[in-house]
Amino acid sequence: MIRLYDGGVYLKDGETILPAAQAGGAGDPMQARKGTMASQILHAHNTSGNESKLKIKFDMLTSHDITYVGIIQTARASGLEKFPIPYVLTNCHNSLCAVGGTINEDDHMFGLSCAKRFGGIYVPPHQAVIHQFARERMAAGGRMILGSDSHTRYGALGTMAVGEGGPELVKQLLGQTYDIDAPDVVAIYLKGEPARGVGPQDVALAIIGAVFKCGYVNNKVMEFVGPGVKNLSADFRIGVDVMTTETTCLSSIWTTDEKIREFYGTHGREEDYRELKPAALAYYEGCVEVDLSKVEPMIAMPFHPSNTYTIRELKENLTDILHDVEEKAKVSFGEKVSFSLADKVQGGRLYVDQGIIAGCAGGGFENICAAADILKGRDTGNGAFTLSVYPASTPIYRELAVNGRMADLIEAGAVVKTAFCGPCFGAGDTPANNAFSIRHSTRNFPNREGSKVQSGQIASVALMDARSIAATAANGGFLTAATELDVEYTAPKYHFDSRIYDRRVFDSHGQADPTQPIVQGPNIKEWPAMRELPENLALKVVCEIHDPVTTTDELIPSGETSSYRSNPLGLAEFALSRKAPDYVGLAKEVQLGEKALEQGSDPVSALPEFAAVLEAIRTEAPEMKEEQLGIGSTIFAVKPGDGSAREQAASCQKVLGGWANIANGYATKRYRSNLINWGMLPLLIDGEELPFAKGDWLYLPKIREAVEQKASEIEACVVRDGKLEHFTLKMGALTDDERQIILDGCLINFNRVK
Repeated sequence: MIRLYDGGVYLKDGETILPAAQAGGAGDPMQARKGTMASQILHAHNTSGNESKLKIKFDMLTSHDITYVGIIQTARASGLEKFPIPYVLTNCHNSLCAVGGTINEDDHMFGLSCAKRFGGIYVPPHQAVIHQFARERMAAGGRMILGSDSHTRYGALGTMAVGEGGPELVKQLLGQTYDIDAPDVVAIYLKGEPARGVGPQDVALAIIGAVFKCGYVNNKVMEFVGPGVKNLSADFRIGVDVMTTETTCLSSIWTTDEKIREFYGTHGREEDYRELKPAALAYYEGCVEVDLSKVEPMIAMPFHPSNTYTIRELKENLTDILHDVEEKAKVSFGEKVSFSLADKVQGGRLYVDQGIIAGCAGGGFENICAAADILKGRDTGNGAFTLSVYPASTPIYRELAVNGRMADLIEAGAVVKTAFCGPCFGAGDTPANNAFSIRHSTRNFPNREGSKVQSGQIASVALMDARSIAATAANGGFLTAATELDVEYTAPKYHFDSRIYDRRVFDSHGQADPTQPIVQGPNIKEWPAMRELPENLALKVVCEIHDPVTTTDELIPSGETSSYRSNPLGLAEFALSRKAPDYVGLAKEVQLGEKALEQGSDPVSALPEFAAVLEAIRTEAPEMKEEQLGIGSTIFAVKPGDGSAREQAASCQKVLGGWANIANGYATKRYRSNLINWGMLPLLIDGEELPFAKGDWLYLPKIREAVEQKASEIEACVVRDGKLEHFTLKMGALTDDERQIILDGCLINFNRVK
């Protein structure tokens, strides 16, 4: 089904794979690298003149309502006067406003006023999820789009899109660039044709399961090529493409053809189509070969999209696999909750409590129509099992109503709702305690669906394709692959009605209105002042995480924090609450010492435990003056940052006095970038044995000088028994601007200085 090649490959005429080790004189790989679609698009958007060190300017930006407030506030603090390129502000995350208040709706009014003030595009709540609107109205062949959501992926339409933390969008709004080394490009070679009942989520999960753990495409571009591409519809390709984020790749791009031209034509934008294909000879740093005909219905069991099995395999090894999931749960939850899936087995079959088809991955027209075909004449039953369907946009919703598929779903017992991302991050259809939910959405991280271990409540999610979810619904909640049912798939034609957006979406057409007042509700707060990097740092380790990977959901929860995303200090109260409930209190205690320093007071009076630390430092460095010292906190995690692009995973630590993360490695570039943009040191340490533990104080002498001099190794000490025990940390590569951002204390300060 999936084959990973060792080493690089050449692709000849878009059809034939030639492993580099066997290719002889096929061509110069350096020259052939330029033949990839990714390289061609990156080159067209690079402003550096250096093919290795890229400075990218994007064509468009897109954000949703739990990111755009902070982005615009940051840009305003740096002098923003006008959006220099089209910037779409969608409202698909905070669509359900706080009960008894107007917190989220205030964010929406802020967004609308800013779209008018700075010349943007505003998509009201319930009209479209962020990525569907981008597909329908923004994507174009050869274009590059930067979004503040990690699933910013429009490669199937010929657009290279990147999901990053908000500060990277701020840079684009201020005329700056996205600076990266030229990424490696990996061929995703598709051949064959999917079996009936196999959907895009099945193909995506098969790929994720094959590449995630080994990091095969980490921070690389996935380029979809091969004869199998033509056998997939545009909607099918989109469904695979959006899930590439879960491989930890940087971006994606696909060959385009008449099916993609038809997509643009259907949406009234045929002029935005561009044929994309690799050169006659293109070189890739790796290749993932996918035989589509051998892909079976898949399931990603809790608690990661890479925890994949075929549904057939799960059924055949039910007891063993469920036990394995339960054991993995202990890594994340310990003894905080009692988690079991074994009690979901009834008569040898796995029963699930809930099905969801939603969002940028599941809410596409073809997915929902296929689900309706499966459920036509069947029903979901009147027991505990429920099925909810969220079309990804109002135009899709309308077409389902017009062609009768919505009626089929409703008659079968499904509830059809408006466009909303909530089920993907825990703000909608939250399962009951101990419930097991199957979802065609993007992620199934621990607690992402809304459970709270600190309150003793736990639920879990598995990812599946809409077709198998519908088959399970038709079977009363007992896990069923779509290929097990005899279904006639009608594949109705889609008709897009642009009047829906024309009548509701505000589009400034790039015209700013500086007289427009910005509407700012009481929960929308400015960023607190942040100090530049001091000469020396004393850091207390206030959290220690040894899970193999730590997600951004565990660094800052998703669902319950939505109402506070525009309030930096209010949001920070939730930092690490699911993983280390004592983190906020410990970080605040340490921060008292830093605040005392900033006010010219004795830090020991505010933080008595610091007396012993200061004495140990002065024993070795008597010349060190307190005004040259910074006091803060740090966390250790083995590999933090998998998942969402949300900058708040870093900024919440910073506003609580965090100066650094220490890790064996960073799961994604975007999380490391978020740390840097908030002025935090992205430190690295080798090995499993740490020279420090939670509660220890670390001293980083001359850290500012080390950053200025581009040191790759950082001198560090742990304070123990009144002495300093030395060890070494590493920094990793930084651009000159990234280095200066850290020195200035954060991106806001960097831009003020400039």
